[in-house]
Amino acid sequence: MAYPEWSEIWRNRMDNTFSFMAPWYVPMMATETPTFMGRPHASKPEELKGADVVIIGAPYVAGWGGYAGVGKEEWLAAAKRIRQQSARYGSGYIQEFDIDVFEHLKMVDYGNADIPPESLTEPTAENILRAQAAVEKKVNDALDAGAIPIVIGQNSPCGSFAIAKPVAERAKGKVGMISLDTHWDIAPLDKLTMDPRIAGSDSWKYKTYELCPQYDMANLVEIGERGMLEDKVQVRRFIAGGTHFFPMWRIRRGFDVEKICGELRHAYDGTDKVYVHFDMDVIGGAGPASGDILGDLAEPIGMTDYEVLRIAYEVGRRGLDAMSFICIPPGSPVIYRLIVYVIMYLCAGLAERRAGR
Repeated sequence: MAYPEWSEIWRNRMDNTFSFMAPWYVPMMATETPTFMGRPHASKPEELKGADVVIIGAPYVAGWGGYAGVGKEEWLAAAKRIRQQSARYGSGYIQEFDIDVFEHLKMVDYGNADIPPESLTEPTAENILRAQAAVEKKVNDALDAGAIPIVIGQNSPCGSFAIAKPVAERAKGKVGMISLDTHWDIAPLDKLTMDPRIAGSDSWKYKTYELCPQYDMANLVEIGERGMLEDKVQVRRFIAGGTHFFPMWRIRRGFDVEKICGELRHAYDGTDKVYVHFDMDVIGGAGPASGDILGDLAEPIGMTDYEVLRIAYEVGRRGLDAMSFICIPPGSPVIYRLIVYVIMYLCAGLAERRAGR
């Protein structure tokens, strides 16, 4: 099934029985692009004042053609489509927690980073660094305002290192990391450019720990990897460095998501800040949509949507300084809604934390 046009999404929103809950007007940032959850659109740094959470799009895809066997345009559409799907919801009220997120948190949508078009068509090292800098600028603006940037990206470095780096630069002590992924992304060198400056799709985490000394492997909680994809030398290096590793095999063998939530503490122990990264290929074929929409990124024993949401909610309850998404499975409305849920359930945890619940 092809992804629906915005006109169809909007018409269905108005026609469905739940539409009585939703305002008729949704702020628009561009043609076919509403703001996330109908929140105010900030176009300048000064408009972030007082914000608790700042949504930022980072539509960047690595490579000279498609990515992982899926057309580049499908990947690039994620930030727009997630915002479109968020327009389906009429408020920030989450019934499971009996809490209206927006009664406790101010969220604004800061639009998309000004990623140079040539970085998508001519991914040289210099162009990629310019794209990374564009995301860093938006993230720094949010951090300057005292807010939590949540970046909806697709590929590294724009959806990972460009968020991890500004967090580290502001830390007075160590920085913890919570990472959900199918892949470790710890190759010593970016395979696309072979340039040691680039924190690419398969190397961004290696580069984070190489270039940002504030990150300590002992405060890395790595969740979801499986199978025969990794270099044993690098995996063993991270584990020897103290990384707390929870592969899907262990989770399916009884170390369930509630126990995982308890282990998130390692990212907070003795750290000044915490960066959270959700690579959504972690869901594989476990749902809610077929893993095949991920192309070559799909792997068996995927994490379920509930497990991802439970971890996001727990992260919110514990607090965080920045969050990012990459490899959001393309083309499925329900997958884009899952990202809306992840952000909002995380914010529910933040709201409950703020309310002292």
